[in-house]
Amino acid sequence: MNNRNIAIASTLLSAAAIGAYAVLRNSNNHPELPVEESVDLDRYLGEWYEIAHLPFKYEKGCFGVKAIYAKRDDGDIDVLNICHKDSLTGELDIAKGKACVVDTKTNAKLKVTFVWPFSGDYWILKVGKKYDFALVGTPDRDNLWILSRTPEMDENRLEKLRTHAQNLGFDTSKLIYTTQVEA
Repeated sequence: MNNRNIAIASTLLSAAAIGAYAVLRNSNNHPELPVEESVDLDRYLGEWYEIAHLPFKYEKGCFGVKAIYAKRDDGDIDVLNICHKDSLTGELDIAKGKACVVDTKTNAKLKVTFVWPFSGDYWILKVGKKYDFALVGTPDRDNLWILSRTPEMDENRLEKLRTHAQNLGFDTSKLIYTTQVEA
């Protein structure tokens, strides 16, 4: 084998190893995460209140968390995440991003970017018939959000969403409930 062939073989082996690691890292021995069969993005747009989430470093110390989605001229979606730091009256923390649909068959799988070139999965696992609630997660089961169009959610609905998430392999015992209103 000459040096050129050795270099090509080495590159191919490295690429295969990196690919295998990525598959193993992302699978966590979970089956494919099922998403909502069909999401009407026009109905999904607008303001959502976060009811609960799995621990996520960017939400540490956040109160009154909201997400606002708006259609862009290019067909993608503007994302605006808002929270108050350390209390409901604390300083506003605003993150602006962009989402794009990666599964046009369902519109339920999106990639969200807040800082280019890094992006994250945003999979809509369940959405209410009236688009009044949503369950969103990532295929590695590390991130989960329970969202509502109102600052509070009926306990019965919340329990059904927790159970659904748990059945999908999310560790719902770690859910953090977001304070939206003064107690």
